[in-house]
Amino acid sequence: MRALFYSSQPYDQDSFNQAPAVPGLELHFQPARLSEDTAPLAEGHEVVCAFINDDLSAPVLERLAAAGTRLIALRSAGYNHVDLPAAKRLGLTVVRVPAYSPHAVAEHAVALILALNRRLHRAYNRTREGDFSLHGLTGFDLHGKTVGVVGTGQIGLAFARIMAGFGCQLLAYDPYPNPQLEALGARYLALPELLREAQIISLHCPLTEHTRYLINQQSLATLQPGAMLINTGRGALVDTPALIEALKSGQLGYLGLDVYEEEAQIFFEDRSDLPLQDDVLARLLTFPNVIVTAHQAFLTREALAAIAATTLDNIARWTAGNPQNLVEG
Repeated sequence: MRALFYSSQPYDQDSFNQAPAVPGLELHFQPARLSEDTAPLAEGHEVVCAFINDDLSAPVLERLAAAGTRLIALRSAGYNHVDLPAAKRLGLTVVRVPAYSPHAVAEHAVALILALNRRLHRAYNRTREGDFSLHGLTGFDLHGKTVGVVGTGQIGLAFARIMAGFGCQLLAYDPYPNPQLEALGARYLALPELLREAQIISLHCPLTEHTRYLINQQSLATLQPGAMLINTGRGALVDTPALIEALKSGQLGYLGLDVYEEEAQIFFEDRSDLPLQDDVLARLLTFPNVIVTAHQAFLTREALAAIAATTLDNIARWTAGNPQNLVEG
């Protein structure tokens, strides 16, 4: 049996080659993104392993199924990029990695908070140029600040624990409250109330029809002036043009993004020698109080090892007729 890994980077190959092998499974790695144009590369592969920015729309799935693919093994937790009704119609099984290292993403969110607050990105650039002045670098104590956690699954819980350690007051929003978060002293509120009360807001919810553009022009207007927003979830949780207007007015004081709605054609590639064609992202990058990282929150040795182990186990169990971590529409 053969598996083709789309959007594979060197670190993917390293982590999968170091994981316990599945007997009889050949791993083939392809740096290209999965699309209608690249789907024919999967001919003869019963398994296609896809990442977050791969195209798994109905036309692509139809091409994969026609070429012999029977399993779509996502090496991610999110599956909003998969046309699940089409997969079901075509008889394709879809599995995912529901959790790998929640600490990886949670800790990256905290890193963005600390860097934005203490202007570490600006200080780093200054000192490299011999400027050791401190003007414009004043931050604030995290201790005692009110932090809103939107989405309180495993990642949100890990994030909340870290912020509780800083001495922050925790607010939370999730349709399904997590008792472990309440044990930290968090108060669950309706989202509008959380947005009004929190000084720092971090998004850790999945992208669904209900959470798309959860942060928009109307919700941004309810924030405390100068509030900080962190998004390590999915790009489309926020309306990016609305963020720009809120930054220009000062309503939004700090913005940390590890995800971007239109990232598929940009992230994971070195484009330093090319003009940036995305005008919205280009405008975001002009703000001194914005940090954008290229969807790297998951990128720790522990998370990569867990993703590889779970993905290969998903394939092995599907092969044995005992599938796990199924995604069903």
